[in-house]
Amino acid sequence: MSNSTASEQTIKPITPALYVVATPIGNLQDITLRAIEILKQVDFIAAEDTRHSAPLLAHFGITKQCLAVHEHNEQKAAQTLLQKIQQGQSVALITDAGTPAISDPGAVVVDVLLNAGVRVVPIPGASAVTAAMSVAGMAGSGYQFYGFLPASSKQRKAVLQQYAHLPHSIVFYEAPHRILACIQDSLDVLGAEREMLIARELTKQFETIYRAPLAEILRIMQEDSNQLRGEFVLVLSPQLKQPEESDASAWQKPLKVLMAELPLKQAVKLCAEITGAKKNLVYDFALKMKQDD
Repeated sequence: MSNSTASEQTIKPITPALYVVATPIGNLQDITLRAIEILKQVDFIAAEDTRHSAPLLAHFGITKQCLAVHEHNEQKAAQTLLQKIQQGQSVALITDAGTPAISDPGAVVVDVLLNAGVRVVPIPGASAVTAAMSVAGMAGSGYQFYGFLPASSKQRKAVLQQYAHLPHSIVFYEAPHRILACIQDSLDVLGAEREMLIARELTKQFETIYRAPLAEILRIMQEDSNQLRGEFVLVLSPQLKQPEESDASAWQKPLKVLMAELPLKQAVKLCAEITGAKKNLVYDFALKMKQDD
């Protein structure tokens, strides 16, 4: 057994490879000691936005040549990095915040280098997904991460409907300019009582975390414009009770009649109000009817 200490192991010279390094999502103290050492030792750093990463690197006294790797140049950048590693250099891949290649540029680079037989080494650390789930308090059989929802309301609702009845939590990212519309669409599809966790500006100065039914979440966001700023992680609670087929007959026939005369959204709303059926179930069935037609 080796007698070397953890510190000695940390500063052991690294070999040519791609090191996928997690960086803080806000608070700089969340970076790991191993991440700092790797960034100091590598020959080259590939960053999502070199201007954004510059303050982080400067804070820890890291001066390295950097290459921008973003969604518009991933294929070209991957070839550049591959060439460097094949020439015996070591490269660190970082993103603007958190763990690279998870709803961020980097996955293409990792894919290209893996296919080329290059060693790819994860340097784990901060992740907005796991940070949000750790404070969600949602029991169940795990969670599913989707990433950013579609920008259009129609496509967003289709995705929400697709995941509506899963027995585990669903994690989304959302941009500030779409957050209010996203919550409204979630309420329309999933119903007012479905719970959502809002994790805003995680680890930053104005971090806010709260969980409530969607109707309450929408009210909070509408009444306080400050809650619309920043970066968001949304966690939808699981559908714990599966719908019973026997309950459907009471509202499916009225829905068909209403859909023959009204737009889908209006027909669903009236059907739910008249029959007492859950709006998300009615909406799901209405979409299926429309697709079948």
